[in-house]
Amino acid sequence: MPHHKTIIFDLGKVLVPFDFQLGYRAMAEYCPHPAPEIRRRIAATGLVARLEKGLIEPREFVERLCAALEVQLGYEDFRRVWGCIFSGQLIPDHVLKSLAARYRLLLLSNTNFIHFETIQAKYATLLQHFHDLVLSFEVHAMKPEPEIYQAVLERAGCSPEECFYTDDISEFVEAARREGIDSVQFESPAQLEREMNARGIVW
Repeated sequence: MPHHKTIIFDLGKVLVPFDFQLGYRAMAEYCPHPAPEIRRRIAATGLVARLEKGLIEPREFVERLCAALEVQLGYEDFRRVWGCIFSGQLIPDHVLKSLAARYRLLLLSNTNFIHFETIQAKYATLLQHFHDLVLSFEVHAMKPEPEIYQAVLERAGCSPEECFYTDDISEFVEAARREGIDSVQFESPAQLEREMNARGIVW
């Protein structure tokens, strides 16, 4: 079994819980459409994937999405509504601090500039534990595309088999394994601790 040098965490639903329904319901307070229609209209625009790959500027995204939803919100108000989906923390700071003292600690996330502004404001302490962040909107690639895993391996500074990665989405875990990264699907903090302990990773 290889000695692990780098630990890679997904963000959403691994470190930080989120619920898109909260965002749809919050937007409904400003919108003539109910939450299910808001969700349908957002999906129909195809804008979210473009934002998460950094292919559209945030303010243009807000303008175009507000037009599709028939809602009038300035950028800051939109950011507040768009970012209300996050609350709580699944992996405690003391665990992340302990891991960061022993391993290179990286974050690998499909996210966008607007959501990440909220994350930076609400979870500044959590982010401080990480040595580097690989974010889809910055590297212009999204999981499960190979390019985003190649980007994180470049930041890891070690071989794929010396990396350990966890993500809540099985498709993304399988894609990481195809790149040679030792990866497990996240189910709970207790399950992750067992997986790490089995590999000799000090929790």
